[in-house]
Amino acid sequence: MKLLFELSGEHPTLPFAELECAGQVTDRRRRVAVAECPVPTATRRLALTHTVMEYLGECAPTADALAALLDDLALETDRPFVARVKVVDGAADHPDPLSLERLIGSHINGPVSLKSPEIVFRALISEDRCFFGRVIYEGLRSTYEERSPITRPFFHPGVMMPRMARAMVNLSLVMPGEVMYDPFCGTGGMLEEGRRVGARILGSDADLFMVRGAEQNVPSATLLVADATALPVADASVDAVVTDLPYGQSVCIKAESLDRLYDGSLTELRRVLKDGRRAVVIAHRDIREIAARHFAVLQYHEQRVHKSLTRRVLVLEKKATD
Repeated sequence: MKLLFELSGEHPTLPFAELECAGQVTDRRRRVAVAECPVPTATRRLALTHTVMEYLGECAPTADALAALLDDLALETDRPFVARVKVVDGAADHPDPLSLERLIGSHINGPVSLKSPEIVFRALISEDRCFFGRVIYEGLRSTYEERSPITRPFFHPGVMMPRMARAMVNLSLVMPGEVMYDPFCGTGGMLEEGRRVGARILGSDADLFMVRGAEQNVPSATLLVADATALPVADASVDAVVTDLPYGQSVCIKAESLDRLYDGSLTELRRVLKDGRRAVVIAHRDIREIAARHFAVLQYHEQRVHKSLTRRVLVLEKKATD
């Protein structure tokens, strides 16, 4: 099914990359994407998307072009509907959104309800295009706002927020029933997001205190106390890896030994990961050179968290051994 997405504006590339877990992107503009999605319900797992719509068409961002598109569609409904228009920052010249909403309403045969609509038709104007669709899901981000890490049974400062952790899980392309592993699981935030998308979750950490905390937060997880450079996990037994590597300021490791930790842990992650599958690794600095010794580097994203922290997100793939 061809779907239309209104994306989060908090990062320029991650929302588009995350869509891969649900379908194949066929067109993109600023904060807008079109994708072929074989299972539309899979889009409900997205974290960096505001609204998911059935794609109905697109045109130039003018009233005449939108009227012509609506005439071609000849939409009818016996359910109350409303029309909404969103103009993305940076869009080309465009008519007033309220006038376009009235235009859409006048071209659809059915009852209009501004207070209690059952159907929402939505136009998104981004750059040089106007995309038009029918809303399937909206408010996807609200559930993450309600799940602050501070509300968990075990809390530790510095953890990744649920919305971003879910995006990392989605980048791994892990599917329901598959095994997702986090070898630096900490309090279990990544594992919880993996659980929520239906994955079988496995986590480990060298710190017993953190593993005990993760047991409280994610009781269904299989958890181990383990050195990430010598994992007690079988070869090629894991479908996806998602992990936030320890930072120099938060672990008792000399700076000159961090490279050895990263190299040793990536060696082990390659061993336990199945051929052709992904590891999503977050680091506090650019480790692409180290990662490339073990994996194909598919994607690299940077996200500034605050003045002293910029996350580097690497999406890696294990190539089959020759």
